[in-house]
Amino acid sequence: MNDNVARQDEARSRWQKVGARIDAYERLIRLDKPIGTLLLLWPTLSALWLASFGTPSWVVAGIFVLGTLLMRSAGCAVNDYADREFDAHVERTARRPLALREIEPWEALAVAAALAFFALLLITPLNRATLLLSVPALAISIAYPFFKRFFLLPQAFLGIAFSFGIPMAFASASDGVSELGWWMFGINLFWVMAYDTEYAMVDRRDDVKLGLKTSAIAFGRWDVAVVMVCYAIYIAGMAWIGLQRHLGPIYYSGLVVAALLALWHFWLIRIRDPARCFRAFLGNHWLGFAVFAGIVVDYALRLERWPLWPQQ
Repeated sequence: MNDNVARQDEARSRWQKVGARIDAYERLIRLDKPIGTLLLLWPTLSALWLASFGTPSWVVAGIFVLGTLLMRSAGCAVNDYADREFDAHVERTARRPLALREIEPWEALAVAAALAFFALLLITPLNRATLLLSVPALAISIAYPFFKRFFLLPQAFLGIAFSFGIPMAFASASDGVSELGWWMFGINLFWVMAYDTEYAMVDRRDDVKLGLKTSAIAFGRWDVAVVMVCYAIYIAGMAWIGLQRHLGPIYYSGLVVAALLALWHFWLIRIRDPARCFRAFLGNHWLGFAVFAGIVVDYALRLERWPLWPQQ
C-alpha cells in the first residue's frame, strides 16, 4: 500500500513539473497575452483584403493568421532571451519565465527556432516573392530586441518588424509588392510608433535606471504630442489608401471609429500614469480591428452589389 501511494505521489509530482514547464513555455511565447499577435494581424489582413480587392483566398488568409501567431511567438522568445538580464529589474516583466529562471536561455532560443521553422514551412505553398520577403522579416524580428541597447528609437525599428506582414500580404496576392503596398507599409510604421511609445511610457522609470533606449525617454515631455501626431499621420494615410482603392462610406466609418479611439488614448495617456498608458496600448487592438472591419465590410457590400454606392 505504501509503495502504491509513493508511486502515485511520484507520478503526480512528475506531471506537476511537466505542467509547470508547459506553462512556462506558454508564457514565454505569450499565448496568455494575444495583444501582440492581434496588433500584427489586423494590418496584415487589411493588406491582404486590399491587395485582393476584397476576395482573398481563405487558405492564404489562414496561412497568414497562423504564421502571424508563430512569428510573434518566436519574436517573444528571442526578446526574452535578449532581455533576460533586465526583465527581473522591471516590475512589469519580473514574472517572465527567464527572469524567474523557470527555463534556461537555450530553451528560449530552441523554442524560437522551432516556431520560425514551422512558420517557414507554412508559407512554402505561397509564391516566390512572399518567400523572399520572409527572409528580411525573420532577420528584423531577431535583431529588434537588441536595438534597445544602442538605438535611440527602437520603436521605429519595431515598426518595420510589425509592418512586414503588409508587403508579404501584397506579394502573396500579386506575386510582387505594388507601390500602394509599400505606401501602406510606411503608413503603418506611424501606428506602431504610437502604440509602442504608449507601451514604453509604462516602463520609462525602470528603463532609465537600466540605461535602455526607448521613444518615451527620447521624446521626453513631448511624448504625448508625438503619439498623437503619429496617430494622425496613420489615420490620414489610411484615408489616402481608401481614396486610392475607391473605398466607400463604410470604410471611412471605420476610420472615424479609429480616430475616436485615438482621442480616447490621448485622454488616457495625457497624465502619463503607467496603468493608463498600458490600458491605451491594449486598446490599439480595437483601433486596428476598426480599420480592418471597415475594409472587409466595404468590399463585402460592393461584391453583393449593395445599392449604397455605384460599383467602381
